[in-house]
Amino acid sequence: MNIGTVIIVVSAVWILSEILLARLKHSDSPRTGSDRNSLRLLWITIILSICAAIILAMNRLGSILTGSYYIALAGLILILLGLAIRWTAILTLRKYFTVDVAIVKGHQIIDTGIYRFIRHPSYTGSLISFLGLGMAMSNWLAVLVIFLPILAAFIYRIRVEEKSLVAFFGDRYVLYCLSAKRLIPYLY
Repeated sequence: MNIGTVIIVVSAVWILSEILLARLKHSDSPRTGSDRNSLRLLWITIILSICAAIILAMNRLGSILTGSYYIALAGLILILLGLAIRWTAILTLRKYFTVDVAIVKGHQIIDTGIYRFIRHPSYTGSLISFLGLGMAMSNWLAVLVIFLPILAAFIYRIRVEEKSLVAFFGDRYVLYCLSAKRLIPYLY
């Protein structure tokens, strides 16, 4: 199997896992408006960004000519690393993980495992995967067109989510924020 085929297969599994999460992990609570359409914005941004990147790559605008195989391989590795981080975060949260911003019954702040270092590791994992997807296309414009808009959408979602968590947990969440960075351990 060549690297292009592997990237397509991995991307298909990634897409299916996200669709499955979207169908199975919505909160059971009635809509309170705490999501503020951040999930919808995220999905729209992802779809539009990936479509634009595919068009750029197909038209060879921004193509990487030297070392493109190794750039694509590095992109594939980043996709897999990002998925591993995302799924580690989801499995750590277990019942508290929802795709929409919601507080579930008995909700607790999880500050162990990967959550000891970053508050939003599933988003970190997703962003690493999207960076890898752009690189897998061996196209610098695709990297930018995928990564930057999706990063902006995730930052909006993080703000929405953190407002909800502060409203529910108060000072306990504020203290947690002092001990764990948002997306990058020790930096941001």
